[in-house]
Amino acid sequence: MHSPSVQDRRAAADAYDFRDVHPHVRFGTASDRYGGWLGQIYPRERYVDQISTRSRKMGGESFTERRVPIESVRDYFEHFQVLEIDFTFYRPLLEENDEPGSNYHVLSNYAEHAPADASFLLKAPQKFFARSLRRNGQFVDNLNFLDASNYIETFHEPALDILGDRLDGVIFQQEYQRVADSPSPGENVDQLDDFFGALPNAPQFHIELRSEHLLKGPYFDWLADRGLGHVFSHWTWLPPIRRQWAMSGNRLTAADGQVVTRLLTPRDMKYAEAYATAHPFETPVPELSDTQQAHDMVLDTTALAYRAEAQNAVLNVIANNRAWGNAPDLNRAIAHRILDEAEKRE
Repeated sequence: MHSPSVQDRRAAADAYDFRDVHPHVRFGTASDRYGGWLGQIYPRERYVDQISTRSRKMGGESFTERRVPIESVRDYFEHFQVLEIDFTFYRPLLEENDEPGSNYHVLSNYAEHAPADASFLLKAPQKFFARSLRRNGQFVDNLNFLDASNYIETFHEPALDILGDRLDGVIFQQEYQRVADSPSPGENVDQLDDFFGALPNAPQFHIELRSEHLLKGPYFDWLADRGLGHVFSHWTWLPPIRRQWAMSGNRLTAADGQVVTRLLTPRDMKYAEAYATAHPFETPVPELSDTQQAHDMVLDTTALAYRAEAQNAVLNVIANNRAWGNAPDLNRAIAHRILDEAEKRE
């Protein structure tokens, strides 16, 4: 069976179907239930009467978010190959009494409606990977930091029970830390090694450290030794993806041959500002998408895709509305840039 032509893949991408753009790239998004994606990802006639709303306060402003029901995940996977679930970042699946919590039931609902070949990346609860947590307006030490047994019991094992082999990986995201508030790069590696050494070998773990001073050579050496993935994150205070690639020693370190890039916010723009600029997430927003930085982000992601191909790896592109205004359109821009390069190579 012949693979689709570049022209056919372009036409599919214009219809927001990214499943055949490149054999070494899987397109997805960070979260999925956005009402602003009606007519792009979700059939308008199917869901227009099923929209729910919720209010959210951000940077002193109030916003209304429109959401499609969880059952829409079946339509999501007619366009994308992977979905990052991020609500698990905020609490584990089991409560302190080992009873299923609200996130357990929501994730089970996803599992019920997702196709058998769906692929999920789950964010690990910050409870186990944040050095400090915000409580009552101030940051306090996290007493559950790197508690491996608690992580396994309240998140890892129930996640596998719910998703089975549809759970492709877990992303550990750690908050930004000032140099004065964090360990040395070597001490950081030692602490993380004790934690990850106590965890099961599957599924694949990917780590996103948001502190540039910790992304040193020994850290990437450790990732390679452990078979852990570095998340190439386009985020407020991290260096550009191309610089992270150089810092990694031009290597991909995940044992299962997958790599994750998360396209989250413009660099030097805080979450609240990016959110307010992108809302209601229906279309690209020129202040986000028509900048040199956005252009470089697309080029860097494309370069990472071909580096994944060269190392026989698979790149998971996780797009966020806040980076562009509309995540499906960001994926479309990247898909066309990848296909431009494919055309040149042909």
